[in-house]
Amino acid sequence: MLRRHARAACTALAAAGMVLAGLQAGSATAAQPSPGTGPNALSAARALGAAEARPELLAAMGRDLGLTRAQAERRLVNEAEAGAAAARLRDRLGGSFAGAWVAGAESGSLTVATTRAADLTAIRAAGAEAALVRHGLPALERAKAALDRAATADAPVRYVDVRANALVVEETRAGAGKRLVAATGVPAELVRVVRSAEAPRPLYDLRGGDAYYMGGGGRCSVGFPVTRGTTQGFATAGHCGRAGQTTSGYNQVAQGSFQASIFPGNDMAWVAANSSWTATPYVKGAGGANVQVTGSVLQPVGASVCRSGSTTGWHCGTIQQHNTSVTYPEGTISGVTRTTVCAEPGDSGGSYISGSQAQGVTSGGSGNCSSGGTTYFQPLNPILSNYGLTLKTTGTDPGPGPGEPEPGGTWKAGTVYAAGATVTYGGSTYRCLQGHQAQAGWEPPNVPALWQRV
Repeated sequence: MLRRHARAACTALAAAGMVLAGLQAGSATAAQPSPGTGPNALSAARALGAAEARPELLAAMGRDLGLTRAQAERRLVNEAEAGAAAARLRDRLGGSFAGAWVAGAESGSLTVATTRAADLTAIRAAGAEAALVRHGLPALERAKAALDRAATADAPVRYVDVRANALVVEETRAGAGKRLVAATGVPAELVRVVRSAEAPRPLYDLRGGDAYYMGGGGRCSVGFPVTRGTTQGFATAGHCGRAGQTTSGYNQVAQGSFQASIFPGNDMAWVAANSSWTATPYVKGAGGANVQVTGSVLQPVGASVCRSGSTTGWHCGTIQQHNTSVTYPEGTISGVTRTTVCAEPGDSGGSYISGSQAQGVTSGGSGNCSSGGTTYFQPLNPILSNYGLTLKTTGTDPGPGPGEPEPGGTWKAGTVYAAGATVTYGGSTYRCLQGHQAQAGWEPPNVPALWQRV
């Protein structure tokens, strides 16, 4: 088993070598990392476990994305490296950064957009394609925030489409988008209104495979197992239950209770389990097989993502937009990620995972897994940070060996770091490139995909 995984990892990395060489070498040129990177520094693909995907995950990607197993392996590796390269460029470009996305069956190309012509050379030197656009990401996101405050169910979805360099408003009633833009004073040149039949709703009212049951009735899906101190439990969707509500497991055995819940506004909650239940570092895959979770690094637009839910099981698709706002009948939630993965009622709360990186928990969507649909997930890192939870992951780091001193600094395993956060470690200062929950083995000098020495 271990030997087979090792061969798969080497094969995937070698096969993706041409793309990775451009991104890794170019990223080093663009980001200009300071000397002193740790001797155990890992490539993004190895650090994030992208080259060790389980066969069940690869099979689901093949079914839903039309990929061979080799293509799925290369895609996961390329996406890990592209995410790191895009993060370094975002850090360097600052306010002129206008978004990034991957494309191609194997995510073999990374495009980075900027509002400043002088940035184009640096982007290309990083091994990425460069796009010169009119509007910066900060301006588009400020405009979206203004629309969110005034939105109704007639214009239920708003997001920044970085590929189109526009703020998109989806309307279900003719004229609703135009009226929303006019009422908020957002410049019309920033907005593209599209007609949609989509009517997003939470997905909490039917059953599934690895489900849990709420004491007041209804079913949802377990998201990601977590711990809080010595307490074990799991993260899930806020609309599934309120604080104090009891739960039972897939086997109808008493399980625990909701400790906290937010919905609407966000869609996050966590359940503390009783002593009969143990948190494991796995997501239930096709046929009940375990898919390992090694971290929580959010992947870029265009990246592949798979969902596990109690009604429809494993399904895969791609990330369309981050920081989307959706108005459900119950109210507006912001900061969710829009995907092409299908889902059905009962899948709510379930896991979204890219390779072995936890992405978030199912919030809602439209359509179904027979005809296709659009879904939204609540990113996991804000849940971990908001409730002080630690994601359960596979693998441990032994820490310093005999006689090796602790390096000291402000970096701390278990802390959720957002892009742009700074820490000290071993006498140096580092800036976070990709949001994640820190863990042993991911110390700043060892993971240049996540940290830039400054």
